[in-house]
Amino acid sequence: KPGEQKHPKEPPSLQCMHLAVVACGDRLEETLIMLKSAVLFSSRRLCFHIFAEDSLKPEFETKLKEWPSSYTKKFESNIYPITFSVGNAQEWKKLFKPCAAQRLFLPVILKDVDSLLYVDTDVLFLRPIDDIWHLLREFNSTQLAAMAPEHEIPKIGWYSRFARHPYYGSTGVNSGVMLMNLTRIRSTRFKNSLIPGGLTWEEMLYPLYQKYKNYITWGDQDLLNIIFYFNPECLYVFPCQWNYRPDHCMYGSNCRGAEEEGVSILHGNRGVYHDDKQPTFKALYEVIRDFPFEDNLFQSLYYPLQSRFLDTVHTLCGRIPQVFLKQIEKTMKKVYENRVIVYLGANHRY
Repeated sequence: KPGEQKHPKEPPSLQCMHLAVVACGDRLEETLIMLKSAVLFSSRRLCFHIFAEDSLKPEFETKLKEWPSSYTKKFESNIYPITFSVGNAQEWKKLFKPCAAQRLFLPVILKDVDSLLYVDTDVLFLRPIDDIWHLLREFNSTQLAAMAPEHEIPKIGWYSRFARHPYYGSTGVNSGVMLMNLTRIRSTRFKNSLIPGGLTWEEMLYPLYQKYKNYITWGDQDLLNIIFYFNPECLYVFPCQWNYRPDHCMYGSNCRGAEEEGVSILHGNRGVYHDDKQPTFKALYEVIRDFPFEDNLFQSLYYPLQSRFLDTVHTLCGRIPQVFLKQIEKTMKKVYENRVIVYLGANHRY
């Protein structure tokens, strides 16, 4: 039809949904629970790209092999050492949290990967990765990455109140969930505050860090904000339910998308899975952690969640349990229906 946008056929590299994470220090369990949530709900095959300290590699390999075959056949995993292609490796490693800056180098290291979803270790998927992966098709011709705003309300957002460097939009963006078209990133020359002609992604990283290192607080996230401040046309901004953090409910509910559709991706930053400051977040983490892979999703995951949430209704985030439950209930119904259809189809006799 005239004016209708055409989507090209997906190349082979997109047939596998690529998921990247960087794990250092004590983040082994968190990372495994994140990967577990991805495998539990997603439909298409997953390719895990795990960047980890050498000491963690054998533990990752052992733990992933322990998962039942019905789940291990849904993914393949690659484990990489922590490496930085430009600049001082020790400087990069100490930037903000151990190894966090590794995410900046994904377009350089994963040269054969077309597109990728990067997440922090403290992320939980409450719906299939397939759904956020489809957002790649919504990128216009200049967009090459997608992130959610750091805050919904500028007057109480961190960047709008305290940042001493350029940042994207009115509140900045949060890099804990980042969808990237790596092919476009590798082929783009980015505007910057260093030279007028533009620089490639790899050329830009270390000089940009050197220029702003005395002004940045949140490390690599601040560098990404600086990059997209100068190149706003390159960023697709997705709504807050795709990166739902304690900030969205601890000051009163301020993520309308989550209220309407439910949380799609939970981001338990501030260490909330491991203390008692946000029991709603902790409950979700622990129930997914303790869920036996082969058990019934409703009986061993959804109902325990409902029960745990009853104990959190006195908290600001716990007052809105439907925000946390809506999407996960919908997802589990879909998973259950798919399994029933597959089972019936395999056993049907004419």
